[in-house]
Amino acid sequence: MLPNPTLDQLQVFLAVAESGSFSAASRALNRAQSVISYTIANLEAQLEVPLFERSGSRQPKLTEAGTAMLEDARRIVSDLEVMRARVKGLKEGLEAEVAVAISVMVPTDVMVDVLSEFRERFPSVSMRLNVGELGEMIDLVASGISTIGIGGAIVKQDDSLSIERIGHSFMMPVAAPHHPLARLNRPLTLADVREEVQLVVTDSSGHTKGRDFNVLSYKTWRVSDIATKHHLIRGGLGWGGLPASLIYEDLQTGRLVALELEAYEQGEYPIYAIRKISNPPGPAAAWMLEAFRASLSRCPNLEAFKAQLPFNRSKDAIAAE
Repeated sequence: MLPNPTLDQLQVFLAVAESGSFSAASRALNRAQSVISYTIANLEAQLEVPLFERSGSRQPKLTEAGTAMLEDARRIVSDLEVMRARVKGLKEGLEAEVAVAISVMVPTDVMVDVLSEFRERFPSVSMRLNVGELGEMIDLVASGISTIGIGGAIVKQDDSLSIERIGHSFMMPVAAPHHPLARLNRPLTLADVREEVQLVVTDSSGHTKGRDFNVLSYKTWRVSDIATKHHLIRGGLGWGGLPASLIYEDLQTGRLVALELEAYEQGEYPIYAIRKISNPPGPAAAWMLEAFRASLSRCPNLEAFKAQLPFNRSKDAIAAE
């Protein structure tokens, strides 16, 4: 017959193993020591292996089988605690899942920090994460796929949505160090960029259809997402604007060069908190919104960001590559 230990037996086993004695476990669990001993004996009978060495020592010592069982028991009891926390949260109004859409314009370190703390604070809440671009954020929230959105390109007001500015980001025109524009090593004019391929992201949502932002070249390659654009620019296949937070390390290491192009508008790109008015966020989603607001408020402006970057390398350094 297959062993069928109970959760109570596993909890008693853990208490003895972690406290180091049957008497300490009895005090921790507020049970008689005889009950603790009886429970462990029943568990060993169920498993048909000894869990503790009792002879020759006043303190019980885990056997090889007991040591192997310890992690399994911890995992099973931990899963039970997660289930209990989830049920408690549901009773108190805590969401079972938070679905969030986050714009590529949100700095990656901010996103990781907020989601890390979210996991610690709400271990019982599942996460469904969509990363979107431009008008996709509006569509994900409006359609109900995402409960909240962080980012967004607000082209027109939607009365069914609550849209609140909570931070900013900005785009920077860049190119690979071996790209012809980077090799000019001087402020660029419109004439310089007109005949060079500019990489542009197409808005799959259709909200910005027919509208181009900061498209200055006559030659354009249109791609579906920022990640592809990023890789192609680093490969020297064109120039274009990328979120500053995404390319910080590239600029520090010289894999990309910031282009001094006055015609390229580098004003702040607003980041919004978006949600449906008819679907107010629960406690976990509301906490996440406030966490993003607090973190984004500490992001540097464009001038402060540029001040962190190394000086442009000389023409000789670029030519030597």
